[in-house]
Amino acid sequence: MNKRAGSPWTGCGIVAVKEINDHLRSARMLVLELLVLLTGIAAVYSAIQGLRTTTGQDAFLFLRLFTDARNPMPSFAGILVFLIPLMAIGLGFDGVNGEFNRRTMSRILAQPIFRDALLLGKFLAGLATLSIGLLSLWLLVIGLGLLTLGIPPGGSEVARALSFLLLAVLYGGLWLAIALFMSTVFRSPATAALSSLGLWLFFSVLWPMLSQFLAAAIYPNDAALLLGVQSIEQLQAQQWLSRISPGALFEEAMVGVLSPMTRSLGLVFPEQMRGAVNGAPLGFVQSLLLVWPQVTGLVAAMILLFVGTYVAFQRQEVRA
Repeated sequence: MNKRAGSPWTGCGIVAVKEINDHLRSARMLVLELLVLLTGIAAVYSAIQGLRTTTGQDAFLFLRLFTDARNPMPSFAGILVFLIPLMAIGLGFDGVNGEFNRRTMSRILAQPIFRDALLLGKFLAGLATLSIGLLSLWLLVIGLGLLTLGIPPGGSEVARALSFLLLAVLYGGLWLAIALFMSTVFRSPATAALSSLGLWLFFSVLWPMLSQFLAAAIYPNDAALLLGVQSIEQLQAQQWLSRISPGALFEEAMVGVLSPMTRSLGLVFPEQMRGAVNGAPLGFVQSLLLVWPQVTGLVAAMILLFVGTYVAFQRQEVRA
């Protein structure tokens, strides 16, 4: 049996640096970054206008920059739920098939670069580019908060804001893996982009309605139907089904991290609240434990999609 020589990751760094340079200089990325920047700043400005009338008694006033919404703008975090997938799809929909269409794939693989390194380099480059954009926007929000509110954030607020930034990067990484998978399966960049956007629209718009319908079909309850409400079993099933959506996982994790008063991300019964201190916020570590299943789900889905992309890419034939 012939074995390939050298490390399987040889050339990964070179591919990543080259791809990052291409991403940061591309007009497509510039348009996406401007879109996120303008909408994000508008949402933060609206939140600041509402927070100026808030008394300084709020111990987590700084975190409300990310979560407060004021008509007609949604919250800053809500905008990121909508726009991060667009950025990730824009970075990855032609990552692999673009090389085939430009007839450069055979030239790249003719170098001492294995397919493992090529695919990982492209994914890391997209993730790094996404991280740079989100970090810049995060720093801008923090700076605007310091200038307008005049109140420095506490240590817990900084830790929670950093955790929110990490969650946003993981959420973007999941959609980047989806776009890269579509780019590997479909040779046409247009088909890969439309497939990725279609999946995003399905999970964002259709899946919340479908999860409610499926929950009612799995646990039919005539009494609840007559009253026009959902039974407990239906609510629990709907919540579990909704968590198939990456956006739902990100939103739940975001709420748990940015809202210290949140004690549960599911249905809460009165007996579960016995012994709880009313009005007492959770500590930072307790909030992390609360959202750990959602974070694990995002990371696991990203890894599985990357593995599927790797398997599909290994089975493809590369011709000069």
